[in-house]
Amino acid sequence: MAPTVFRDGSFRFFFFSREEPRIHIHVSHTDGEAKYWIEPKIELAMNQGLSQKQLNEALSLVERHHKEILNAWHIHFGN
Repeated sequence: MAPTVFRDGSFRFFFFSREEPRIHIHVSHTDGEAKYWIEPKIELAMNQGLSQKQLNEALSLVERHHKEILNAWHIHFGN
């Protein structure tokens, strides 16, 4: 299961239901995927195929939706 938290343009931001406990968000795009740690600070964890411009745009969206991501994480994972 990979519930979508939000979409923006060509990006989909989501969680995998059975993964590590550190808060993070996955980003899918037609060109590739990325993963951002949310805590203790927002930072890139992994990139496969996204350009620096796409990574910067995704990072900006993660920062803008930070509270929404945290709320969705706690609702989904219950912690």
